[in-house]
Amino acid sequence: MAKPSSVKKKPAPRKPSAPPQAAAAFDKVLAEIEALSPDRLIPVNLDVPRVVSQVLGVSPGLVALRPAIAEHLPTFDVALVDRLETYALAAWYAHLLSLSSGDVESALKPLLAEAAPLREDLLGDAEALARRGLLDAETVADIRAGQGYIDTANDLVALSALFSASWSEIAAVG
Repeated sequence: MAKPSSVKKKPAPRKPSAPPQAAAAFDKVLAEIEALSPDRLIPVNLDVPRVVSQVLGVSPGLVALRPAIAEHLPTFDVALVDRLETYALAAWYAHLLSLSSGDVESALKPLLAEAAPLREDLLGDAEALARRGLLDAETVADIRAGQGYIDTANDLVALSALFSASWSEIAAVG
């Protein structure tokens, strides 16, 4: 059963940009990163690509709420809302840099062999759920449009976030 059109659409996860845009975002905030004192740093225990995808998906909605945030949270630095997408892309790029240490090519081959068919299976499932009105068809089509190894990884992250965001509706049908 399709969702009624009056239901407010959830923000859809977005794939991170290509590495050059993420590198530019990283360069843009590098001075802020370097200015952090070591006692402010904590270990990362999140799935960075997934979190970045979710942040990029909600960022436009937060930017639209910027005036209300500034009004109701007068002590909050509202400029952080303006830089949220840049911070997310910089985090993704830093994550990519951390992965590039060591013999990545030999480690990636088995992952790529598993990732490509998994992407196709999940996209097929997502398209079926979109036809039933449980996922946004445009978001699924945007995910399918990509090509290449980096895009395959980004697609899997975006699909994971998309399924997670709508899981309660999907599970209710099954």
